[in-house]
Amino acid sequence: MPILPAVRDPRFITVRRGGTLTDADHHLLAEWAIACVEHVLPLFEAERPGDPVLTDTLELSRAWIRGEVPMREAHQRAFVANAAGKGLPDPARFVALAAGQAVAVAHVPAHELGAAAYAIRAVAASAPETEADAARRHERDWQRAQLPDAIRELVLDDQRLRSPICWNVFDD
Repeated sequence: MPILPAVRDPRFITVRRGGTLTDADHHLLAEWAIACVEHVLPLFEAERPGDPVLTDTLELSRAWIRGEVPMREAHQRAFVANAAGKGLPDPARFVALAAGQAVAVAHVPAHELGAAAYAIRAVAASAPETEADAARRHERDWQRAQLPDAIRELVLDDQRLRSPICWNVFDD
């Protein structure tokens, strides 16, 4: 299931590419996506103790934010992060996919929601079935509390619009 919309929202296209997203807000989206992944990283580390692949991925994303890594390199790292989850139980696999989405924000800012959605799925998958929905809502609310004011309404609106293609993880 695709988590990016068929028609790109100009609010998630940078100004230099004809959209309205500033570099500063693009970086804030990336930082928020990283925070979403770091919050659930222990679920991956429980399955792969000592494996630095996802922490290295998040650091590469930070390096992109600082202007030390080109977008192309950050984008390529998404494939490494995604592959790290192959064959792992759902919670750890979803964390790896979240990290892949977070680093891909450098390439397509709208991947910010993928990072958040996969992080929520990781938490829900790690909870007992009877508690999965409460865990999902709790993680969603934690993520929302981390949103910087400058991008808060943009992301919340994106959640409302794209929740159906993101497994409805942002619904109330």
